[in-house]
Amino acid sequence: MSPPEVRATIALAAVYGLRMFGMFVILPVFAIYAQQLRGGDDVTMVGIAIGAYGLTQAVLQIPFGWLSDRYGRKPVIYCGLLLFAAGSFYAAAADSIHGVIVGRMLQGAGAISSAVIALTADLTSDRNRTKAMALIGSTIGLTFALSLVVSPWLNHLIGVPGIFALTGVLALMAIAFVHSVVPAAPPLPVRVAGGSSSLLRLALNPQLARLNLGIFTMHAVLMALFIVVPLALRDDGLAVDHHWQIYLPVMLFAFLPMWPALIMAERKGRVKAVLIGAVGTLLVAQMAMSWLLGSTASIVGFLLVFFSAFNVLEAILPSLTSRMAPPEAKGAAAGIFSSIQFLGTFVGAACGGFLYHRYGAVGSIAFGGLLLLAWLSLALTMQAPRTLRAAPA
Repeated sequence: MSPPEVRATIALAAVYGLRMFGMFVILPVFAIYAQQLRGGDDVTMVGIAIGAYGLTQAVLQIPFGWLSDRYGRKPVIYCGLLLFAAGSFYAAAADSIHGVIVGRMLQGAGAISSAVIALTADLTSDRNRTKAMALIGSTIGLTFALSLVVSPWLNHLIGVPGIFALTGVLALMAIAFVHSVVPAAPPLPVRVAGGSSSLLRLALNPQLARLNLGIFTMHAVLMALFIVVPLALRDDGLAVDHHWQIYLPVMLFAFLPMWPALIMAERKGRVKAVLIGAVGTLLVAQMAMSWLLGSTASIVGFLLVFFSAFNVLEAILPSLTSRMAPPEAKGAAAGIFSSIQFLGTFVGAACGGFLYHRYGAVGSIAFGGLLLLAWLSLALTMQAPRTLRAAPA
């Protein structure tokens, strides 16, 4: 990658990572904190509070991506960060589970992911796009690991309301960072009236649809997972303040298989094989999870396998989406992709909480397993990425 590409990718990865930090940082502690709130004894409502962020993200990613194609990436990112900050401060002041839900929905209204992905695509060449997305994916993973590590510590120091307020302050600081550090985007491509850039045509593209189902499934399973795992660790005798001792080494070691897998995918032309292998790994891990919740050691093994595959897919899916999208509609395609991703976070958290409440951990696990099985079935029939790159835009 050229120096400008490296600078752009690192800067945008930092902004994207901050955005995901706001979603991840409450995961290890919120299910337990919520029991102190009015209405927080309902696990279904707790799941909705965790996933409400994803609902408004899902609704607004497409409009934000569409607007970024017309009015520029940076103005959309500024507006999104302001909305995220407002939601963070609202959630910090809430004293009921319903108030937190409202704050999380307002956080999610700052739907900048599609604009960030599109700007990354604008500022990198096709041959370096997967590297850029992998760096962003790595940042997301590192942010995830950092949030899981610092969340119990922050909870002890400033409490969950303080965590919400801190994410709001960081969002405001990020606006200045985007303005001063992130390079300016190139001129937006001229749109072709009635062309393949229409939202309907993008949404109905069968190859894009497979990738969209994939990102939905990944994040639905992830959210349901963090209804089950924190409670399982607690029930096994590990205090919430010590959960970081599990998450940190797991996330660090889970990065090790990512780069060899991406090298195989790109340099050896085996993207489809790597993608299918990673999805299959997630499915096997998910289905084995019911037998692994009995001890902390087995939970560690499950998480290591799960996140090794998860990190690979987190890099491959957005890269393929940006390649397949028409040049004048990268923002719109990224908007659909990100919208469905965050719809997955809402559905996963809400359904995971409901199923856990009704059927225990096995209900949430079976839900994730069925989603992964459906994705694997469709991924097996996807068009080879070499053909996709050769297809006309």
